[in-house]
Amino acid sequence: MVSVGTVRLIRASLFDVVPVKGVGSGVILEGRFILTNNHVVQETREIEVTLFDGEKVQGLVRGGDEVYDVAVLEVEAKGLKPISLGDSDELRVGQMVMAVGNPLGLAGGPTVTTGVVSALNRSVSTPSGILPSLIQTDAAINPGNSGGPLLDSGGSAVGINTAIVPAAQGIGFAIPINIAVRAGKDILEIGRVRRPWLGIYGVTLNRGIANYYGLAIEKGVLIVQVERHGPAASSGLRSGDVLLQVDDKPVGDLTDLLQEVRMKGVGSELKDQVSRSGQIYASTIVLQESPR
Repeated sequence: MVSVGTVRLIRASLFDVVPVKGVGSGVILEGRFILTNNHVVQETREIEVTLFDGEKVQGLVRGGDEVYDVAVLEVEAKGLKPISLGDSDELRVGQMVMAVGNPLGLAGGPTVTTGVVSALNRSVSTPSGILPSLIQTDAAINPGNSGGPLLDSGGSAVGINTAIVPAAQGIGFAIPINIAVRAGKDILEIGRVRRPWLGIYGVTLNRGIANYYGLAIEKGVLIVQVERHGPAASSGLRSGDVLLQVDDKPVGDLTDLLQEVRMKGVGSELKDQVSRSGQIYASTIVLQESPR
């Protein structure tokens, strides 16, 4: 893990611009590249990265993404050891985790707090939009922890700490490591993050909508429109189908569906189950990149 110090220029008045220092954390992704939060390094004038041995080096932002709050830094340093990666898809509520970072920018190196996974697939509103598919934990995450790792009991990263709720106690959030690493590698390979796309417009089914359309079921996602030549169309889905399950998980509403899609990468397969005219059908959708 590394410490990320930043300097932003803030306009204090019409004619006065002042530098404001900030602090965050990061993890070594591969080679000389460091994974951190986009909000830690966004609009910064200077970035100083403190390595595990105390060496300070300048950091260069290779790219970032506001939707997933992920950014990649490049540093001129050798012998950096990548963090051990866990599998965030295997996380379970109640599992022990540890948050590592530099809280409040305090001197003396990183600190560790422990807790459990409180919930999965949470969404949090931020000034930049909505952060999707987050891990909720009661391990203390304070300012300065952002960008640091959330570790499992074996010391492998299962998340990237990203947000706290100031008015709450025992609630912090982390980006699942599978999403964060996939986003980071997209930034390095093509300069942007590719988002998986299902190719439908849908609404959450309820009793009123079911009665209006004469449907016998009241839970799922009603497909209103299927994009021509999109992934769903290629798998045979049609307008009027009701999505009941994806990857053997029930689809209670549109949020459930979006969460499952966001957890996947471009090119991944999504097994679906739909209701059509009273019959149940199954197919496999190969997710494409969302049109830009």
